[in-house]
Amino acid sequence: MKGDWVEIVVDAGDTTRTYEMAATRAGRRVETQVRRGVVEVSEVTRNGSAVRTARFMATRVLALVEHPVPREEASEAAA
Repeated sequence: MKGDWVEIVVDAGDTTRTYEMAATRAGRRVETQVRRGVVEVSEVTRNGSAVRTARFMATRVLALVEHPVPREEASEAAA
């Protein structure tokens, strides 16, 4: 959903670096996958094609924080 974003903190030797990946348009979402020693964060469209992808070595990733946009509950939206 537009506004969702993921924050990735990576060990860069003597310091840390922070990267952010966000869903920039309506209908897009941010997906994270960890496989074969690689953390992959992608902005994905409704039909599943990746728009942007960031890849990091899993051994270097210190934190992976997902920040979803607050969503209204169905009972609040109906009122």
